Amino acid sequence: MTGKQDRWAELTGGQAGEQYARRFARLAESGHDIHGEAAFCAALVEPTARVLDAGCGTGRIAIRLAELGYRCTGVDIDASMLAVARREAPAQEWLLGDLARTDALGLEPEFDAVLAAGNVIPLLAPGTEAAVIGQLSAVLRPGGLLVTGMGLDAAHLPLPEAPFGLADFDRWCEQAGLTLRQRYATWSGDPYVPGCGYAVSVHARPDRPDDPDHLDRPHPGSH
Repeated sequence: MTGKQDRWAELTGGQAGEQYARRFARLAESGHDIHGEAAFCAALVEPTARVLDAGCGTGRIAIRLAELGYRCTGVDIDASMLAVARREAPAQEWLLGDLARTDALGLEPEFDAVLAAGNVIPLLAPGTEAAVIGQLSAVLRPGGLLVTGMGLDAAHLPLPEAPFGLADFDRWCEQAGLTLRQRYATWSGDPYVPGCGYAVSVHARPDRPDDPDHLDRPHPGSH
């Protein structure tokens, strides 16, 4: 572990699993689509692809992706969230661990995609963001995708202000060897414009070290 407390733990005390699960259950019961992130990922990589759900929480997204045929591993540092995930899908792989030390989890590399949704990156321990992105990039196969969703202002975060900006995030991704492919304002694929309060970003690991801009892969809506 890094020894630093993440912002999520400061907000919840590490006891939010059941409350979080009930929140999404209520949304589903009221007719809301709670699978936007999974649908977005399904438009990027083919079924049977390996997906790492980094900061998987209660497993909502990873469970849905597994239902669609993806091979999913979930990692989270919040034991209360993982308890829900393990109860809901005991056959799936759920790992308790710090995203800044995914190299200590014994993960097989070569994931087709790594997903960090639900404000995972803004809620990391302060100062660990670049290290986490580096760790997540390291488990991607060449051509693999890092897919993130995050609020950029207080209206889209459980924080009084955003802890960093998109320029910082893109710089950390670039330092990790990732190239920005696409950016949207929502998981539904609405266009991103500067000033949006939310950003869904797709960064790619180069297919080959000498070809960082090779982009001949599907995108949302292409299949």
